Amino acid sequence: MSDPDCLFCKIVAGEIPGTVVREDDRTIAFMDINPATRGHALVIPRTHVPDLWTVSAEDLQACAVAAQDLATRARDRLGAVGVNLLNSSGEAAWQTVFHFHVHVIPRYADDPLRLPWIPHSGDADEIAAAGAALQG
Repeated sequence: MSDPDCLFCKIVAGEIPGTVVREDDRTIAFMDINPATRGHALVIPRTHVPDLWTVSAEDLQACAVAAQDLATRARDRLGAVGVNLLNSSGEAAWQTVFHFHVHVIPRYADDPLRLPWIPHSGDADEIAAAGAALQG
């Protein structure tokens, strides 16, 4: 199931580019183009569901496993010393893309991030470099 108007479904379908860093039969993870920190990625189920209330238990579990794997990669490959996992469900919780997703936000000893962050366009080369480090 997909939504032809959903940005994330278009990434899953390959209709728009995304720096994919992990995928399996239930999930796909790609770099956030408005990163809060270096290595900030999103984990989504391949099946379109709008939020936490509608995601199946199986897809939620698969997203959690994928998020844990990416958190480990961020620690081992990017030098992160912590991680925030963040899900926003509903407009009141800052959800802007209505396809369930988990933000995997690596944290560093000296990063200035205070949540919630104010998204702004990231450096494309840096996003690609961090994505390459997290792939495979």
